[in-house]
Amino acid sequence: MSTPRPTSEFHAPNAPSANVDRLVAALDAQDAADGVRRLRDWAYEAVAARPGEVAVDIGSGTGTVVQALADAVTADGSALGVELNPGLRALAEQRAAEAGSTGRFVEGDALALPLPDASVDIVWCERVLQHLADPERAVGEIARVLKPRGRAVLLDSDWATTVLHPGDPDTVAALTSGALAAAANPYAGRKLVGQLSAAGLAVGARGSQALLQDHNSVAWPLVRMLGESAVRRQLITEVQRDRLYDDLTEAAARGALHMSVTMFGAVGQKSPSAT
Repeated sequence: MSTPRPTSEFHAPNAPSANVDRLVAALDAQDAADGVRRLRDWAYEAVAARPGEVAVDIGSGTGTVVQALADAVTADGSALGVELNPGLRALAEQRAAEAGSTGRFVEGDALALPLPDASVDIVWCERVLQHLADPERAVGEIARVLKPRGRAVLLDSDWATTVLHPGDPDTVAALTSGALAAAANPYAGRKLVGQLSAAGLAVGARGSQALLQDHNSVAWPLVRMLGESAVRRQLITEVQRDRLYDDLTEAAARGALHMSVTMFGAVGQKSPSAT
């Protein structure tokens, strides 16, 4: 069975090295976003990492979560980041060393984790499943590596919750449909609970958080990417696209812009009797 390819350079094994700086900038911006921080804080509390435990972050990016997990499990435990992208992995190792963190990083695939069965207390998987054509296989891998009573936290976006205002409704709908087309698993957020249950994990805490774009500025790289895609697919004309750009620019100038997408989270626990 071939490995499904992600539709984003994030978590991809073959992302060109020239793009690493752009990926890092995007991940750092996400780390700084209030909504991401709030959802992570909820997840840290819900998963309740303890000293001496083994924690793993799948698709660990720049290593922010690995460092937090390493602090929680202390030197008596271990925190490991699994990351395909070699540039991101190298930067994560550098940042962890500079911070004096005990977090470690290895090459690995969410669909075939480089870990033994029943060897991990906590698995963290954030914004990875949306990039996978076979997310159920990845959740099955998470269940495989968890120890009895081990906990998994899944955090992911649901791109059908994208909201963009103001603008002509038909034009906005054409753009937001591009967000759905850009991900292999665009409805990832709403599927988390069912995927954990199907993998045999008992679902406990659930959470959500709207990620709000600054209302005073337009996220032009994203908007233009979606706008050009909609024109290429002949969903809108160039005139409609440019009118929407003008509407968004005017709204941002008066502090009236709304751009958001919702992330969801779910925590699952493996049965004490599972093997």
